[in-house]
This record gives sequence, C-alpha cells and structure tokens, in this order.
Amino acid sequence: MSVLVLVLALVAIGIAGYVLCRYRAVASVGGDTKKLHSLPTYHGWHGFIMGFLPGLVVLALWVVVQPLLIEQRMGRFFDPAVFEDDTQRVLLMADVRRVASGLDTAVDLGALSEQQAAQIRTEFGSVRERLAEVGVALGAEVTPEVLQAAQSYRQQAATGALWRTIVTLAVAGSAFLMALRLTDGAFRARNRVERVMQGLLLTASTIAILTTVGIVLSMLSEAIRFSTMYPIADFFFGLTWSPSFGGGSQLGLLPLLWGTLYISLVSMIVAVPIGLFTAIYLAEYASPRVRAVVKPLIEVIAGIPTVVFGLFALVTVGPLIRDWIAQPTGLGSSGSSVMTAGLVIGILNIPFISSLADDIINAVPQAMRDGSLGLGATKSETIRQVVLPAALPGIVGAVLLAASRAIGETMIVTMGAGAAAKIDLNPFEAMTTITVKIVSQLTGDTEFNSPETLVAFALGMTLFVITLGLNVFALYIVRKYREQYE
Repeated sequence: MSVLVLVLALVAIGIAGYVLCRYRAVASVGGDTKKLHSLPTYHGWHGFIMGFLPGLVVLALWVVVQPLLIEQRMGRFFDPAVFEDDTQRVLLMADVRRVASGLDTAVDLGALSEQQAAQIRTEFGSVRERLAEVGVALGAEVTPEVLQAAQSYRQQAATGALWRTIVTLAVAGSAFLMALRLTDGAFRARNRVERVMQGLLLTASTIAILTTVGIVLSMLSEAIRFSTMYPIADFFFGLTWSPSFGGGSQLGLLPLLWGTLYISLVSMIVAVPIGLFTAIYLAEYASPRVRAVVKPLIEVIAGIPTVVFGLFALVTVGPLIRDWIAQPTGLGSSGSSVMTAGLVIGILNIPFISSLADDIINAVPQAMRDGSLGLGATKSETIRQVVLPAALPGIVGAVLLAASRAIGETMIVTMGAGAAAKIDLNPFEAMTTITVKIVSQLTGDTEFNSPETLVAFALGMTLFVITLGLNVFALYIVRKYREQYE
C-alpha cells in the first residue's frame, strides 16, 4: 500500500472515529447532551485524533527511518573503502535508487515480471539498453554491483512497505478502539483535544526553530571544513576573488562583500524614500477611492518574478543608464553596473516598504493625531512629529525586510550587475555579490571536498551574520521607540 493510500486510510479511520465517538457520547447520556462533560463535537474530534494521529506519527517515522536502514545494508555490495566515503556513498545510492526505480517502472509497464526484475543480470546483456527498450532511461551503464544492490533495495523496500502498512493500521486501529472505550458522558474530551492542539502548535514552533538551527549547523560545519583547507585570514581580508578548481585560488571576501553592500545601499536609497512617501500619502492624504486603486497597483509589483525584473534590468534599465548617463559622463561603457542592479532591486522593494509602512501608520491611534491637531499642529507637523515616531518600530521592520531582500537577491544581480568581483567606488562599473558567487561555486558536478566549493558555505555564514546584525539593530530600535510611545 502506497503512502498516499495509507494516509487516506488513516483519514477514513479518523472520520469513523469522529462519527462513532460522537454517537457513543450522546448515547451514553440518553440523548441529553447537557449531562456531557464536553460537547459532542469534542468527543468526535477526540475519536478522529485517536484514529488518525498515532498512525500518522508511526507512518512518518517509518518513512524517515526505513531508507536509512536500507542504505546501511547496501554496503555489502560495494567496496567498504569506497562506500564509507560520504561523497561516493551518496553517488552510489543515487545510482541504486535510479536503477530500482527503473525496474519498478518496467514492472508497472508489463515489460518485466517481478521474477525477471529480480533475476536480471548484466552478464546477459546491457541492462540500460533493455530498460531503454520500454522507455526507461538510466543514463550511464549499470554495473553488476549497482544492479544487485538495486534488486536488494527493491526487495527490502517492498517488505518494509508491507510491514509499514500492517504496523500503521494496527496502531491506528488500536487507538481507535481505545477512543471508543474511553468515550462516555464523564470523559473529559475537551481537555484531551485542547492538549493535543497545544502540542501541535508547540511542535510547529519547534520545527521552525530546529529548521533554523539545522541551517546554521549545516553551514557552520562546512565553513569549518573550509577553514581547514584555506587560510581564514586570507578569506576575510583578501582583496582578490579568483577561484580555480585546478589550484592556486584566491578567495578573498572583501570584493564580494563590497559589491553586496554597495548594491544594497543603492537599492535602499531608491526604495526607502519612495516606499515611505507612498505609504504616508496613502495613509494620510489619499481619498478612499484613490487608495483603493493605487495600493493594489503598487502591490502588483511584489508578485512579479525576480527573473522578470532581471530581464528588465538587462534589456531596458542597463542600456538606458549606459547611453544616457555612463557614456556621456565617461564613467562607464557597460549596461551591467551597480546602479542598474540597485535601481531595479529598489523598485522591487518599494511594495514591501510601502505596504508594511502603510499598515503600520494606519495602526497609530487616531487619538494621537487628534491631540496633535488640537494643540495647533498642522497635518504635516503631526505626521513628522507624532505619527512617524510612533510608527517607527514597524517602519524599521519594513526597511529591514527590504534590506534582507536586497542582500539576498541573486537573479537581478546576475543579469544587471555582472560578475566582476572588485572594489570600486564607481556605481556605473560592473560588480557582483556574495549570493551570485555562492550559486556559481555550487553549479555543476562539484564535490564538497575542495576549498573552491566549500567557500560557498563560508559565504553563506557571512550573509547569515550580516542579516543577524541587522535584526539585532532593528530590535534595539524597536524596543527604544516602543517604550517611548507606549
């Protein structure tokens, strides 16, 4: 039974639990629901949870653990020295899974029987060609070791799937029967349901925290490996970025950091004033009819894919800046420049700042405006001296979101700013950012055993520290002004 069918079966058991437990609870008090400790709906939801959730937990654990156990058993088909290497093991298991999937497809199409799939051998012809005859493409030729491992993988996966179905349904059925046995008029179903919901909410928050911790640890571990292969001082203070997978690389961070901060600065100079002024106009001056039209039009920009903005920078903004400003003033001759990428990223960030700032300004109590106007202040003075300071914590958050978006942008920078890693004050020269080089260092068939590849994780940790610093600064500003205006 597939995982999807098994989940549907659990849902069916849960629905049955809802109906029967609700009916049993009402019947236990002779139909007088006032005698129930909890509403009938809570008894129904308790039955659904007991019939669905324990089986789902078992299924999720089985799906995670089974491939790991099967992979450990595949080592007997390969040279231990090769299989124990992390990179080689990943590649071998990818081949094993691909061949096993190809055999499954051939069996499903009727080109091979289960017995033929289990007995097929490379000695009797090319497995790749035999599967290609039925439309199953494997890419490279299949070695005897990979074929034997794939056949064993299929057998163990099928056995595991059978036991997975049996154990999951047994657990779900047992929990379902337990829910029926517990259901009566005095049963505290509401308390049980609320504890389960609290646990689900706690689990969701824990997953979010563990995801962040996992991201940091994965980057940190590979960044530490990079520091053992390349002088960390040369990385942080090097002025040259010139990677070479053949050796002799110069992996200086400063040119990339300069390009990242320079482009982000230009984008914020564009986005912050325009976005903030737009928010002030929509919140304080625009009529409801104008606001109903202008606000959605501005927010449309946020839904445009960044690759479209990249094409806009490449085809329109870059040539305009080059022909109208850079070449006439002698400051540059390329359409790819810091100014091009910064302007387009700034346009991209306008909706984030304007929409968030608009909502935040509207959240300022009207009593503060009325009090200022009552004391004789003009509308503009009220906005400058009362509304904006009160809304400053939220505005800082909006600016931080835009800054993080600018720092992490890749596609627009690739198309609009070029790939030159250098330190230059001229905004009409081509430069690049950290994110672009992370992508370029991890593009292609690369292995995580050279400093030229592992440097991407060191760059990622650098970006993480930068954004963490922005968050700390924003938190300081928020707390300072929140205390002042609460």
